[in-house]
Amino acid sequence: MPQMITILGPTASGKTPLAAALAYEIGGEIISADSRQVYRRMDIGTGKDLADYTITNNREPITIPYHLIDIAEPGTKYNLFQYQQDFFDAYNNIIGRGKTPILCGGTGLYIEAVLKGYQLSPVPQNPELRQRLEGKSLEELTQILTELKAKTGSNMHNKTDVDSCQRAIRAIEIEEYNLHTPTPKRELPPIDSLIIGVNIDREARREKITRRLKARLEEGMIEEVKGLLAEEIPAEDLIYYGLEYKFVTEYLVGKTTYDEMFQRLEIAIHQFAKRQMTWFRGMERRGFTIHWIDALLPMDEKVQQILALWK
Repeated sequence: MPQMITILGPTASGKTPLAAALAYEIGGEIISADSRQVYRRMDIGTGKDLADYTITNNREPITIPYHLIDIAEPGTKYNLFQYQQDFFDAYNNIIGRGKTPILCGGTGLYIEAVLKGYQLSPVPQNPELRQRLEGKSLEELTQILTELKAKTGSNMHNKTDVDSCQRAIRAIEIEEYNLHTPTPKRELPPIDSLIIGVNIDREARREKITRRLKARLEEGMIEEVKGLLAEEIPAEDLIYYGLEYKFVTEYLVGKTTYDEMFQRLEIAIHQFAKRQMTWFRGMERRGFTIHWIDALLPMDEKVQQILALWK
């Protein structure tokens, strides 16, 4: 029996409530695999929904322990190298206490890196390279990154993460470094895990994304971004985080109207979900077995399906 269960799926597929229900059944703890939920005070825009980690049974609320949420400050650039280290710390801690880790999230690159045991090294900033790339369009940067990846033979960068010029420049910086610098190996073993994919019908996903976006705006997503800007976190740093933070920041600094912001953000989230699914299908081609279950099934039925596969 694998020591870990992984629950992956696109945004709005209901991964977290499923992981919490499963953790309650087996005495598990959740390790988040979300590249933006690591940041403190970025709650609504990243969809932390911390209430999802609380299970009510016999009227007694029980909070499922979770890891790798709220571990970095906004404005910093948390990366895959750090995630791998933090994941293994959390994983070993959970296993050491006799509990079952449940890896749950939608950042395919993070999930694949820890399951496969990618061997990475920290990559320093390259000011000269950044200066050369400054002013180039996202399309031009993406083309440069594609050419570099062909040279390095890398599949390390997830397109879901290259949705702003800043992110693309960082990805180029990493590929350039790896092209010219031998990467010192770090021994991080692959993890044996049962992998569950939460499959949601495309139309149901689109409807849920739109409904959830409206709810998050009503819950104070714009006020959340205003608060981060008031902390003197530069607008370009928030734009770097993509999706909600990118489009809401552009609205707040006067680049777009509210309606333009909503329409562009809605389209971007739909595209993001599609790219997530492309990554997961790619994982299957790269040798991972993903057991897909229907997101719209009753929760008990989904949990029982997972338990039957696990045991």
